[in-house]
Amino acid sequence: MSEEIRRWKTLSVREVYRNPWIRVEEHQVINPGGNQGIYGKVLFQKKAIGIVAIDDEQHTWLVGQHRYPLNEWSWEIPEGGGDDPLASAQRELLEETGITAARWTSIQRTHLSNSVSDEEGFIFLAEGLTQGTPMREDTEADMIVRRLPFTEALAMVLNGEITDSLSVMGILRVARILQR
Repeated sequence: MSEEIRRWKTLSVREVYRNPWIRVEEHQVINPGGNQGIYGKVLFQKKAIGIVAIDDEQHTWLVGQHRYPLNEWSWEIPEGGGDDPLASAQRELLEETGITAARWTSIQRTHLSNSVSDEEGFIFLAEGLTQGTPMREDTEADMIVRRLPFTEALAMVLNGEITDSLSVMGILRVARILQR
């Protein structure tokens, strides 16, 4: 079957908002069905970063904080953003938990909401951990850090208590890695 692949066609682009973290554009388009319309696109200035830290006793660290866009409390793996994924992961783990790691493994690349944004995420496994002092930003003043058995974090994903996408992907991926 040789059906023609139909693609979106961009007629024009207009920036409608910008801040240091995101840019929002409105696109005038012709959709794959041939009809004219608009498409909103959110462009992220940094890459999303998540870290699953596992110690020698098979414990991990979650951070809890209020997430303003959702107006909800959220348990998550340590996360942040940056240009260089590994350097950003190392910085975020130290900043939020005070932990440094001797071994880093990239375990997942992802697009977090590809129907409306270009946000790209990277998840790392951190091992060979050394505990230090967190160095949180003022936006993280409400943050709580929790060390728990990895199996408990996995149960939190499976029962819907953890809903953050980087956290769900990272914890499930590490569960698979630990099975080997």
